[in-house]
Amino acid sequence: MRPPRDRGGQGERRAAWWTDAVFYQVYVRSFADSDGDGVGDLEGIRGKLGYLELLGVDALWLTPFYRSPMADHGYDIADPRDVDPMFGTLGDFDVLLTEAHKRGIKVTVDVVPNHTSNTHLWFKTALAAGPGSPERDRYVFRDGLGPRGDEPPNNWVSAFGGPAWTRVPDGQWYLHLFSPQQPDLNWTNPDVAADLERTLRFWLDHGVDGFRIDVAHGMAKPPGLPDMDPRAGSAAVGASGSYYDPRFDNDRVHEIHQMIRKVLDQYPDAVSTGEVWVTDETRLARYLRPDELHLAFNFRLVLTHFDADAMRTAIERSLAVPATVGAPATWTLGNHDVWRPVSRYGGGTQGVARARAMALVQLALPGVVYLYNGDELGLANVDIPEEALADPRAKTSGPEFGRDASRVPLPWEGELPPFGFSRNPRTWLPMPAEWAALTVEKQLEDESSTLSLHRRALELRRRHPAFRGGAGDGLDWYGAPAGCFAFRRRAGGLVCVLNTSASPIALPPGELLLSSAELVDGKLPPDAAAWLV
Repeated sequence: MRPPRDRGGQGERRAAWWTDAVFYQVYVRSFADSDGDGVGDLEGIRGKLGYLELLGVDALWLTPFYRSPMADHGYDIADPRDVDPMFGTLGDFDVLLTEAHKRGIKVTVDVVPNHTSNTHLWFKTALAAGPGSPERDRYVFRDGLGPRGDEPPNNWVSAFGGPAWTRVPDGQWYLHLFSPQQPDLNWTNPDVAADLERTLRFWLDHGVDGFRIDVAHGMAKPPGLPDMDPRAGSAAVGASGSYYDPRFDNDRVHEIHQMIRKVLDQYPDAVSTGEVWVTDETRLARYLRPDELHLAFNFRLVLTHFDADAMRTAIERSLAVPATVGAPATWTLGNHDVWRPVSRYGGGTQGVARARAMALVQLALPGVVYLYNGDELGLANVDIPEEALADPRAKTSGPEFGRDASRVPLPWEGELPPFGFSRNPRTWLPMPAEWAALTVEKQLEDESSTLSLHRRALELRRRHPAFRGGAGDGLDWYGAPAGCFAFRRRAGGLVCVLNTSASPIALPPGELLLSSAELVDGKLPPDAAAWLV
């Protein structure tokens, strides 16, 4: 077991474990398959804990593994307090949790409070009970518009494309901000809050270390359900975008987060991280007030192209928002809903170089970091044949809007698919043969690999005094050539340099700790980053 990270000097109040932790997102379906059905599972994760310890992460975020018909690959939950047989058993989860803790790795899990599956007992009961019933009030049912009620109650669209309303046989309509198989819960009904509290306590009592909260800017709906500005489109970015969008970021959502926080405060080491797609910085900061979320993803780095000036602005603004309420910044470059960094930064050799550079930038920043499984291998998006697409968003909005490209199972070893992910060559998404050069096995043996770069960076972040200061460390910016930036962490003194220009640049004075590419005559090449002290 690794020694814990030092998070406070003598006489200092020790910060919570999560304030500068590196989390690793495990997309459960795609991590490791133990039973040969072509789908990842909990026992597969347990079998790879040694890899995760070797990588050097502090905590895991597991995507949903609960009972589900898998219309949205687990984000349509039929029972949030049980494990789907596809992924194993509750006993498997307990063993995974125990063994992760023995290795010094925390475990957080997803909760999905905005909606359930349409196979959830509550929803089936609501359909049977009929209009006006207490059972139906747990969801957002409304009469339709028009003489016969055959028009949707308002003009809201689904984040997956198409209308956000589906009509049931008795004539009423129900709201689903995502797929029709994911009916939205009615958060004005006290049963809904009570059930979420029961779910939180169930997993906390099992020993989990916290939660990632799906669609944390959703849940609350405005009275009267007013029409949205059609120009807001289907993106789930909330009322803080350019156009009026009442589907998300309603003020009453903060009462829900206050309720969640009251529960978590009874488990002192537990953490909550919100998926908050809100672009208005004042409104985003509200989610991080002391009685709400501990952490909230700021997706500015994900949305910023590979340009030093743009990245510097994104970093400055991402630090400023949580600082206003005394919370740490939370950084990420990828997850299961967005393109992988290699592809986002141009693909090919250039995309890999840029993704390696941004990995060093992200890991140099004060605060919390989330890594997405496979990004440490330098994986790119995969071109999935249309007949193999599994994402419901691809089916409603078109293949170009699908998220399968970043969800392909991980390559572990060997020369041919499925590369040790499974004994079954028919994995739930097809794996490309060209990943033979990118397996964990091959990269662990190659000191220049993207995996080896991540391992060294995580080790330095954990142990080197240049990172002293943790989440509360401030940054000073150096003057830098056009297309470049350099910042210094005030407490520990780490210097991070990024070169997005077309020419090699001279580095500031100091000892080179790590670089994403080999120096050229002592200079940092284009599409590269370096750490110095």
